[in-house]
Amino acid sequence: MSTEHIKIFSGSSIIVRGLQNLLDNNKIHYIIKDNFESARLAGFGEQMNAVEVYVLNSDQEKAESIVNNYRKEINS
Repeated sequence: MSTEHIKIFSGSSIIVRGLQNLLDNNKIHYIIKDNFESARLAGFGEQMNAVEVYVLNSDQEKAESIVNNYRKEINS
C-alpha cells in the first residue's frame, strides 16, 4: 500500500459498501483491503469487520467528514 494512502475506516463488508457509495458520489478515490475475504480464501479465520478503506492523503479531510456522518447514520 502506498504511503500516499491513509486508512479512514474499517468494518464489515456490508457497512463498507454503503461507505463506498458515498465516496463514489463525492468522487473520492479509495482502496478496499478485504482481510476477511483474503483469509477465507487462504483457509484462515478472520474477524468479520476486517474490511479496511484507504483514501489518498489529499482526500483525507473530506473523506473523514463523510465517514463521521456515515457513522452517525448507521449508529442511530
